[in-house]
Amino acid sequence: MKATDRARRRQATVPRLRAMKSRGEKIVMVTAYDATFAQMLEDGGADMLLVGDSLGMVVQGLDTTLPVTVDEVIYHCRAVSRAARLAHVVGDMPFMSFQGDPREALRNAGRFLKEGGAHSVKLEGGRAVADSIALIVSAGIPVVGHIGLTPQSVHAMGGFRVQGKTQAAAELVLEDALAVEAAGAFAVVLEGIPSDLAATITETLSIPTIGIGAGAACDGQVLVSYDLLGLTRNLRPKFVKRYAEFYQDGVDATAAFADEVRQGAFPAPEHGFGTVKKDGGETAAPERGLRVVGRASGYGPEA
Repeated sequence: MKATDRARRRQATVPRLRAMKSRGEKIVMVTAYDATFAQMLEDGGADMLLVGDSLGMVVQGLDTTLPVTVDEVIYHCRAVSRAARLAHVVGDMPFMSFQGDPREALRNAGRFLKEGGAHSVKLEGGRAVADSIALIVSAGIPVVGHIGLTPQSVHAMGGFRVQGKTQAAAELVLEDALAVEAAGAFAVVLEGIPSDLAATITETLSIPTIGIGAGAACDGQVLVSYDLLGLTRNLRPKFVKRYAEFYQDGVDATAAFADEVRQGAFPAPEHGFGTVKKDGGETAAPERGLRVVGRASGYGPEA
């Protein structure tokens, strides 16, 4: 994104995101888990930053998202929300934080805004969680829905499998989409469904659809930042396009650092802070009774 384009951007509020659908403007969502990534992704043009429970897999090294807790996601929400200035921050409600009592779902959703600084929350599921969505929305908390392939239901689905592949299954996914919209969600993620089904849902709903593995007809797209940036060594899902290869760049940079350290090439004189000086200003070898005069320049965030 050009600097002039960044200067024209305004904060991605819920009304603005909804209006983007009517104007035919595509919404860009990327996952973020810390302040540095949040700033980088926002500067790159992301409209929405999803603090996803995917952190369990890409940050914590888990096989699924199921063990992730509310406290863990809120911790990462705080980091992301500190850095985000224009992007809309979405807190991903983890497994069993909303599937039971809608009142418990409301309490957990409130924590994402109060403690995590998120602007909205995301819930996986359609008709089954519509009551929870409605109660959360009634409290003034914006909600993003998530239907189709819902990773928190990985065991019920028999793995990470595309949903809605038959006519009967597609009709159920469409019913879920309608239920999420009727419950008051302002947007919905469509994951792992056939492209034509995603196109039908996008045309049918008045709220924006954000696709991941759902084709190009959605109102927006979302990717896990680690996939987009090529930060994973072996994971290469079909629906992902890697726009960089940061993992290999990191391997190469670390190898270069290790070589220079072992060869004595780093640190070089320009990376140091000179020598200790006597009170009179002349250089001397460090020993008791001598002090460093002044503050060395170029050290730390104040440089």
